Amino acid sequence: MAIFRQYIAPLLVVLVFVFALVAVSARIFLPSDMAAPAPIEEVGVSSQPTPANLPPTVQNSAS
Repeated sequence: MAIFRQYIAPLLVVLVFVFALVAVSARIFLPSDMAAPAPIEEVGVSSQPTPANLPPTVQNSAS
């Protein structure tokens, strides 16, 4: 158990840190349009529900 605590666990922590550092640093080499955050909603699609998509009780109160 001492081998795990002294060698393996710290090695795993360092490997996870290095992996996270490489993943974040890789954004530098991406084209500028790919390095931007992903859009939250789709372009050209309305997020507002239409009356046809609503249940009958909601349709009556909406109009």
